[in-house]
Amino acid sequence: MKGGHSSRIWGRQSSFTVAALVITTIFFWAWEYNPLVISLLSAQEQFIMQTPEFWLGDSADSLVLTNPKEQLMEEDSVTQMAETKEDEKILEHSESDVERENVLSTEEKVENGVSASSLEKQDCNYGKGRWVADSRRPLYSGFGCKQWLSDMWACRLTQRTDFSYEGFRWQPNGCEMPEFRGEEFLRRMQDKTIAFIGDSLGRQQFQSLMCMASGGEENPNVENLEKKYGLVKPRGSIRPDGWAYRFPATNTTILYYWSASLCGIEPINATDPNTHFAMHLDRPPAFLKRFLPEFHVVVLNTGHHWNRGKLNANRWVMYADDRPVTDRHLAEMGRAKNHTLYSIARWLDSEIGVRPELRVFMRTISPRHFAHGDWNTGGSCDNLSPLSKGDEVAGDDSSDPVVEGAVRGTRVKILDITALSELRDEGHISRYSIKASEGINDCLHWCLPGVPDTWNELIYAQL
Repeated sequence: MKGGHSSRIWGRQSSFTVAALVITTIFFWAWEYNPLVISLLSAQEQFIMQTPEFWLGDSADSLVLTNPKEQLMEEDSVTQMAETKEDEKILEHSESDVERENVLSTEEKVENGVSASSLEKQDCNYGKGRWVADSRRPLYSGFGCKQWLSDMWACRLTQRTDFSYEGFRWQPNGCEMPEFRGEEFLRRMQDKTIAFIGDSLGRQQFQSLMCMASGGEENPNVENLEKKYGLVKPRGSIRPDGWAYRFPATNTTILYYWSASLCGIEPINATDPNTHFAMHLDRPPAFLKRFLPEFHVVVLNTGHHWNRGKLNANRWVMYADDRPVTDRHLAEMGRAKNHTLYSIARWLDSEIGVRPELRVFMRTISPRHFAHGDWNTGGSCDNLSPLSKGDEVAGDDSSDPVVEGAVRGTRVKILDITALSELRDEGHISRYSIKASEGINDCLHWCLPGVPDTWNELIYAQL
């Protein structure tokens, strides 16, 4: 019995062995000749390669990559980190600590897996495009907008006879540019305040928007809010520090405050009528700081007052950290301006963090077109032919790298008007004025209606 039982067991084992050999033979034959089995096996291998372990095995020879795509991502991350290290080395030689903060904020976006360039591409580049003729321009009459428009900027009231500069509009590449309508603008800005803070070119933009919003027509219902904002002309002054008006139908306020440097200005000795004034490079204008909670849109500009002649004439003394600036590096005019722009951009960015509905635009510098001298040395801008320099801006970067750098990494938007305005040298006031003073040319300010209307259209497109 035992011997027979053993024989049966041995016979079964032999049968299993033979069966195993047959199956193995069939399997290897299929491996070589059957593509279906190969595809199934490949799918299994792909599944195994998605396991969470990065390496399998102990020795270098036995390392198995779990996912080739992960390797590529890691290589990209290493490259980004290496580029970041190089950027940090460059930052050691940067002009200011504020610029260092700006670049580092961009690097943080890269480390978080989102490149700065990809973030910037999400927004339309309104400064890139072309000028096109448009018979529907201008948006208002230079004769009719006398309620808001200064005579010295209303070129229709001067001896100028050619007004072809009025018949163009700016068309950004690939961007939606809605037609400006005053009523629609006021509806969008219902119960809101838009504030222009800057120099005389900011005042031009303010007057332009007042004419655009009103259609250039007389509107006796518009309320003067100058007393509310303390914009009353001081005794002995040529004009007040600003203007403020409210459209009662939509409760929309448009105002302008003169701050040529965007610095906080205060008398060093308030009891001395001949005192100098502290020009705080790291403080915003007191007016802006006081009334910012009431503003919904803020448009800033500065640039042409950053020279020694203007500072000396205004008796401004540079201050930083509540002390006179003694650092020669910071006292250089360009670096002082940069420091101011970076400081105010970051302060406003922090305010936007508290009030996300606040919209802030920092406008790039408006170009001058003096030729053969300056305003007081015979400089002129006699060209009357539109777009003689071309009609297109093709570059992606701003022509004002200081403003572009100041807002980078913040929620302050750039209002990039430099390059597109550079093409419009025929739109300046030039030698034309009401009095037409001999030898005096204004190649800085613009005729209205004119180029500043486009600046406001760019804001309208982004509200």
